[in-house]
Amino acid sequence: MKSPPKSRNGKNGRIAYRFFTRQHSGLTHLYSIFYRNKKKIVPAVVQLDPIILAVWFMDDGSKSYKTFYLNSQQFDSSSQQKLMRLLKYQYGISSALNRDKQYYRIRIKQDSAEKFRKIIGDYIIPSMRYKLGE
Repeated sequence: MKSPPKSRNGKNGRIAYRFFTRQHSGLTHLYSIFYRNKKKIVPAVVQLDPIILAVWFMDDGSKSYKTFYLNSQQFDSSSQQKLMRLLKYQYGISSALNRDKQYYRIRIKQDSAEKFRKIIGDYIIPSMRYKLGE
């Protein structure tokens, strides 16, 4: 780490931690692919294979009642639309943008939820299976 973690009191009594990590020159080419003008983008050549979807879900996804969410608030609208088109084209998964406070995230539509679960299910590690509602 470049700096030790610092904590601060957030909203609703939650504690937020902040720290900085070191940069590695071997990863600079990835930054140039996934960022434009310091904003995260979805590059034209990206594909969403089942492992990538599972990792994304384990890291930044959730289940709510009969559907799933993929947090994509860090992307602009154009990139979110591109991700939704990929889900539809590659897997036949219907999705929509769902407002989450001031930003939007991807919601897997209820009629595609079981298909999504089957695509990622084999790749979800045991300690994260709770996110599938199991």
